[in-house]
Amino acid sequence: MSGSDKDNAGEIAGSNLKLLENIEVQLTVEVGGTKISIGDLLKLNDGSVVELERLAGEHLDILVNGTLLAKGEVVLVGERLGIRLTEIVSPEKRVRSL
Repeated sequence: MSGSDKDNAGEIAGSNLKLLENIEVQLTVEVGGTKISIGDLLKLNDGSVVELERLAGEHLDILVNGTLLAKGEVVLVGERLGIRLTEIVSPEKRVRSL
């Protein structure tokens, strides 16, 4: 590939990425999960505690459209909760999870 061909390829890739910038995706932060019987589920009420499979202090999963993108931790941003990314999942791992 000549220098001008590489420049054109870079411009095309850049303009293709620009097209994607305004597409909205669902970002989900997963604290943890567990399996529970319907009987136990029906017994839940205000004040009930459900134990999750994740350990206290363990990083949370950050998913985009259901695919794991990163790990993170909860932070306060003013009076709101936020998430600090602590580890980005490699593209290879993301593709394997599809």
